[in-house]
Amino acid sequence: MAKKQHIPDQDALRRMGTKVRERLAANPQAYQIESDKAELFAIGDFLTPAECQRLCLMVDDTARPSSLHEVAYDSGFRTSYSGDLNPHDSFVKEISQRIDDVLGVNSIVGEPIQGQRYALGQEFKPHNDWFYTSEKYWLGERKRGGQRSWTAMVFLNDVEQGGETHFTDIGIKVEPRTGVLLIWNNALPDGSPNEGTIHAGTPVLKGTKYIITKWYRTRAWK
Repeated sequence: MAKKQHIPDQDALRRMGTKVRERLAANPQAYQIESDKAELFAIGDFLTPAECQRLCLMVDDTARPSSLHEVAYDSGFRTSYSGDLNPHDSFVKEISQRIDDVLGVNSIVGEPIQGQRYALGQEFKPHNDWFYTSEKYWLGERKRGGQRSWTAMVFLNDVEQGGETHFTDIGIKVEPRTGVLLIWNNALPDGSPNEGTIHAGTPVLKGTKYIITKWYRTRAWK
């Protein structure tokens, strides 16, 4: 009999997946996007236009060339600007807590909210949010809180053209709409990383795109 492959944090990913899945299923405001490859949910008008505008200004204040594990900015793989919002700011804390409450998870497993800005032509090519545990960077991420479980992303503005979040394996494109919260499970129900969650931020063809993203780990974020 073949030996079962060890997947780091699999049990924690499975438990957290079940918890959040049940929480969202019971939320009448949460719409599940139909797919047999990944668990995707959306909530419209999660943030007000005024809240979104305020967050856009905060993104502008923190935006720097986006980084990526072992991939340089000038590679063209991720050409947006991004930065962590101040987790001690009372407004940011309130927004962060509201996202935590929707998912029903303890705030200690959440990373700081990151803001991202995409100008004309900028993009984030297809990628997964979960970590490849065979790579060197995993040793550090394991200590910082382990594998990423769920992703929560809020669109802060309408984009005139382009800038969709494209789940390339599933064949679904989500257009940026002000205040919409998009949530997905980076793991399968059994707790193994889900290859089907590969997604891209498509190039902005007209206008500018603003979003905030919060990722959740399997253990306390350090």
